[in-house]
Amino acid sequence: MLAYIIRRTFAAVVLLLVVSAVTFAIFFLLPRIAGETTDQLAAQYIGKNPTPEAMVAIKRNLGFDQPLYIQYGRFVKQLFVGAQYKFGPDATTCHVPCFGYSFKNHVEVWPEIRSRIPVTFSLAIGAAVLWVLAGVATGVISALRPKSVFDRLSMGVALAGVSLPVFFTGALLLTLFSYKWPIFANLHYVDFTANPLQWASNLVLPWISLAFLYSALYARLTRSGMLETMSEDYIRTARAKGLPERAVVVRHGLRAALTPLLTIFGMDLGLLLGGAIITEQVFSLQGIGFFAVSAISDNDLPKILGVTLIAAFFIVFCNLLVDLLYAAIDPRVRLS
Repeated sequence: MLAYIIRRTFAAVVLLLVVSAVTFAIFFLLPRIAGETTDQLAAQYIGKNPTPEAMVAIKRNLGFDQPLYIQYGRFVKQLFVGAQYKFGPDATTCHVPCFGYSFKNHVEVWPEIRSRIPVTFSLAIGAAVLWVLAGVATGVISALRPKSVFDRLSMGVALAGVSLPVFFTGALLLTLFSYKWPIFANLHYVDFTANPLQWASNLVLPWISLAFLYSALYARLTRSGMLETMSEDYIRTARAKGLPERAVVVRHGLRAALTPLLTIFGMDLGLLLGGAIITEQVFSLQGIGFFAVSAISDNDLPKILGVTLIAAFFIVFCNLLVDLLYAAIDPRVRLS
């Protein structure tokens, strides 16, 4: 198991390096191929009508006058050791992990992202708990009672949940429970440590809108997985041995059916931790997704690069956790 963990961790680190190289090339190589010069890139840090001396100084201080591979090496290095930038007469420290400075307001990118992580974390984790509990429970009950009224009704609702986009369900929930019946009026993010009850009540509607979509998908996947698993020979053997039905369903049926769901869960959770863009926009939550949209609107490359790498980190990290859980659930993974 230890060798498996080391191997998967090493692969995750290599994957992050590849993602950082590809992302850096997209944001700094492609503009050059498209005809953008280093002067135009540097001018975004200075403003309009810069002097030639200021342009030379800013290119030298930011390293834009060096080859791209050196710039990339400098970018990776400053993620771990920080950097010193000199926009004016005084040097400015970019703290670890240094994603650079915003083109627009000359503020460090990482503190801005870090301040939004609790919002996105709260949204993603709360919604994930809801959709896993609701989706898996619904899928299991439907599989144990196929073609029953509950099965037909729940799969119909699941089909609607998969089909309806988040911006529709989110707007509908806001209209009903925030404006028509102001049960959850004046929604805004409150830190968990400041007031846990207000934190939860202000996130209920975003959680439900996200969980409705994902729980519907997980219910359908769990149902199909359970139906296939419960017809296997080892399930009949377990029943023939006299095991209680609950043990047969939970220990043998559900465990096998959950294995493929883990992979999907890792991807879904990683993507949400990288920013639930639509949900944060609908509910005006100042999370990573909201930050990413504003960065793209402003064409602020350091912010876009930082958000992209953070999102990639969460996806790789969640998939690494899933791989380890996969090995814990199914010993054949470790052997392979």
